[in-house]
Formats: sequence, structure tokens, C-alpha cells
Amino acid sequence: QVQLVESGGGLVQAGGSLRLSCAASGRTFDTYAMGWLRQAPGKEREFVAGVSWSGASTYHADSVKGRFTISKDKDKNIVYLQMRSLKPEDTAVYYCAADRSRVRTTLVDYLGQGTQVTVSS
Repeated sequence: QVQLVESGGGLVQAGGSLRLSCAASGRTFDTYAMGWLRQAPGKEREFVAGVSWSGASTYHADSVKGRFTISKDKDKNIVYLQMRSLKPEDTAVYYCAADRSRVRTTLVDYLGQGTQVTVSS
């Protein structure tokens, strides 16, 4: 069993930055791929970024590439999503995700409760 708790969401102006954190519990953390999904109002949930269980490989959606960076601190069991140059279209609920294989789509084994990110224009 893996439990995921997100934090760091909030309201920011366009062009600003936020860092999301996901604290994972469970001894399987080291063997799970992690990532972030998001869902904007009226839209389907979408993949944002993923990191392999080792932390050696990362993946980012084209819409956030160059602006968002995912990282994993294995010692602290935390996954981060550093978001820069935020745009109003980044407004969404952001979910931390974990999967025994990889986080590259919205099909994942575990999902957190989500944290709201709102970017004002």
C-alpha cells in the first residue's frame, strides 16, 4: 500500500513559480515510479511529469517541458514538482501518482487527494 499526500499548491500570478511536494509512505516507495497528473475544470485528467523509481529518468509533458521539473528525494520519500513561468492554463488540481511500472499516462496504481494550483492573469 502506498499513501500519497500533496502540498504546496496555491494562488500565483502568471509568470510566477510554485513547488509542489508529495510525501509518500510505505516501504515500496523505492520501487515505485512517481509522477504528477492534473485536471483542469471541465477537462480530462492529464499527465504532467514522471520519474522512475531510481530517480534516474524523468519525463515531462510537452505542455510543461522547459517550465516544470520533477525530482525525487529518496532519502526523504518526497517527490517534487518545481513549476516556473506559470500560465493561467496551468490552473488545475494537481495529483501525485505512483505506479509499479511508470507514470507516463493517467493510468496509475495510486493517486493522492490533490492540491489546487490557481494561476491568475
